[in-house]
Amino acid sequence: KSKNYDLYALTFRYGQRHEFEIGTAKECARSQQVKNHVIMDINLRAFGGSALTDNIDVPKDRIGGNTSDEIPITYVPARNTIFLSFALGYSESLGCDDIFIGVNALDYSGYPDCRPEYISAFESMSNLATKSGVTGKSSIKIHTPLINMGKHEIIETGAALGVDYSLTHSCYDPVESGLSCGRCDACILRLQGFKKAGVIDPIRYAN
Repeated sequence: KSKNYDLYALTFRYGQRHEFEIGTAKECARSQQVKNHVIMDINLRAFGGSALTDNIDVPKDRIGGNTSDEIPITYVPARNTIFLSFALGYSESLGCDDIFIGVNALDYSGYPDCRPEYISAFESMSNLATKSGVTGKSSIKIHTPLINMGKHEIIETGAALGVDYSLTHSCYDPVESGLSCGRCDACILRLQGFKKAGVIDPIRYAN
């Protein structure tokens, strides 16, 4: 919004155990006065294969988050490819050329679909698979403003832009009340990021 784009938001209810994030996404969309906020239902739980969409325990209490070279069990198979495909269809129907996604390649926990080379490949595909790209009238650009930032830098940038962090949610495994667990990789990275940024994290944690 600070770059004078008209905002259209897309949030996915995909069978994630942390469905609480949909409510916070709605609040964020309202706070940013987006023109339209679509909640898309996709049942990725039918496929499973991830601790976020299957009966698999979410890893807890790993100081520093995931530090191994293995792709973590919280990786959802092809999730960003699915999300970006829907975003591409939405943007083309709106006549928009710019898609923004909040992937991060530094504190990304080892997800293959958060890497710059993946985004570049999807962008190339987008311009081969859309009317605007094929006709040459315009080209699709996928923006990843957070991709090379550490978590603390993301938090500092948001604070400078006036982001209300009380409306945000990061936890992979919130308790029934919606409180963040404070122990999963996402919570640990968030807590460390706020501490390093010198910004108070306004949300409540169960632990």
